[in-house]
Amino acid sequence: MATLPVYRWRLAPDGYATRRQLRAAGLRPGGQDVAAQLERPRHRRGPLVAYLYRIDRAKPVRPMTPARWAALAKANAARRTCPECRRDAGYVIPPSLGMCSACAFSDNAPEGASWNSSPHTVR
Repeated sequence: MATLPVYRWRLAPDGYATRRQLRAAGLRPGGQDVAAQLERPRHRRGPLVAYLYRIDRAKPVRPMTPARWAALAKANAARRTCPECRRDAGYVIPPSLGMCSACAFSDNAPEGASWNSSPHTVR
């Protein structure tokens, strides 16, 4: 079993890239194994490790199909829909709340208060 070459932070030779660097160039690893690893030393902890792939073996990113676009739109709509009031919140609902802010904080609102209006606006 061969061991991976290990390079220090910012000292990797040309021809290697991380997944993010490949994606920024419009490439993907394409099934190749990790070719090397990059280590960034840290004080009192283990080093940060990034895996490197060979650029010459990388393949182009697959284009989005209409079915993938539709699935992505459906998933994003589900993240924006409040499970309590079943309305589109207009933003991604935070997992910490689990519902839109109007539903999460409705019991703390004073009589007749609206979360979408400022006290300085005329009703």
